[in-house]
Amino acid sequence: MNTVVHKTLVVQLQAGDADRFPVLAHLGYDAADPFALTMVFSHDGRVLARWTLDREMVGAGLTRPVGVGDVRLRPESRGPWDELRVELLGDARPEGDRHHAVVFLWAAAVEAFLRDTHAVVRPGKEQVRVDDFLAELMAEG
Repeated sequence: MNTVVHKTLVVQLQAGDADRFPVLAHLGYDAADPFALTMVFSHDGRVLARWTLDREMVGAGLTRPVGVGDVRLRPESRGPWDELRVELLGDARPEGDRHHAVVFLWAAAVEAFLRDTHAVVRPGKEQVRVDDFLAELMAEG
């Protein structure tokens, strides 16, 4: 059984007050970390950012606003398209504010990706191997 899911999407990035521009979003899921999704954003072969998000939160963000702190998601309609708006707050800048970006993903593509992850590990059936986690922590120390 395949325990990894990948999907690459063209998404719209809005940094600051600038207009949207297309970037690639590489979505990833691994049953070894069943609660997490990764999103790696790239443009012209350069990785712009890598974020790890809660799978359940991403699903909830398709229907209602969720998140506090560094990650906030909410559904948004723009013309004929339903989108998932992902607001990401990054590290502090020297001038005192924080890096800030908003990414817009086509909601239907996110829903399809989540369905694929649910085929690997159904919601509510996630398992965390505590012994493996503790061994990894001890090895890092």
